Amino acid sequence: MQLNAIFPTRDIGSDPAKIRDWAQAAEDLDYAYIEVPDHVFGATARDGWVPNYDEKDPFHETFVMLGFLAAVTRRIRLSSGVLISPQRQTGLIAKQAAEVDLLSGGRLRLGVGVGWNHVEYEALGADWKTRGARQAEQIEVLRHLWCDEIVNYDGRFHHLKGVNIVPAPVQRPIPIWVGGSSDAAVKRAARLGDGWMPILAPDDQAAKKLSLLRDELGRHGRDPALFGIEGWLRMHDPDPQQWAAAAEGWRKLGARYAMLYPMFRTPKLEDQIEILRRFKAVASG
Repeated sequence: MQLNAIFPTRDIGSDPAKIRDWAQAAEDLDYAYIEVPDHVFGATARDGWVPNYDEKDPFHETFVMLGFLAAVTRRIRLSSGVLISPQRQTGLIAKQAAEVDLLSGGRLRLGVGVGWNHVEYEALGADWKTRGARQAEQIEVLRHLWCDEIVNYDGRFHHLKGVNIVPAPVQRPIPIWVGGSSDAAVKRAARLGDGWMPILAPDDQAAKKLSLLRDELGRHGRDPALFGIEGWLRMHDPDPQQWAAAAEGWRKLGARYAMLYPMFRTPKLEDQIEILRRFKAVASG
C-alpha cells in the first residue's frame, strides 16, 4: 500500500517558499501523491447550520496550487482531494486539469466530490439539489473533452457543439477518482470512476461500502483489479499508533493507498513535515 500526503492548506500559510519546502519534503519521503483540497468560499454559521470549515479557514485555490506544485516537484504525482466539481463549470475544470497535467508531465489525478456546503453552492450560483446527477454527467463530458478531437454532447446539463480543449493533456483521459461515502457516491464511483477515495474509518461500515462497490463494479462489467481504492484517515489525535492502526485496517480491506487527514492544527512548517515523516515511518509496508 502506498501513502499520500494531503496539502496542509489551513496551516501552511501564504509563503511560497514554505509551500515549496513542504512539497519537496513529501517528494523526498517518497509519498505517492500530494492531494490539494477544495473550497472557493469560507462560510459563516447561520440558522443552526455550522460549517465544517468556516470563514477563518484558508483554502488555497486548487488548480493554481496544483500548477505551482508541478513546478517545484519532479516525480510526486498530484491530485485534487477532492474538487467539488458540480459547483464549477465543467469546461473550465477540463481546461484547468488539462493544463496541470501538461505542465506536470502527466502527473495529475482528478479527485471529485459533491461536497457538503450548500451555502457555497448558493454563493456560486450552482444547484445543490442536482449535484449528484450533474457530477455523473460531468465525468462523461470531461473524458470527451480530454480525448476527442471535436466534442458534440447533448445531455441534461451540458450542451456542447463542435468544441475542444487545446492544448490537450498528456493523459487522455486524466484519471478521475470519486470521493464520498454515501451509497449514491459509491455507485457513481463504480459506474464512472477510476477509483474511490472515501473519508471512512476501516470498520464494518467501510467493509459494507466496499461490498457494495464490488457488487456495482461487477454489475457494470468492470474489473475490480483495475479499480483503485484510497482510505482517508481523518485523525483528531496526533498519535502515530492510531495512524498506523487505521492504515493497517485499510490495507487489510484492500486499499491501494492511504492518506492521513489531520484534523488537529499544525501551524509550524517543521511540524507539518514531521507529520509526513512519522506517518511514513509507522504506516509503510
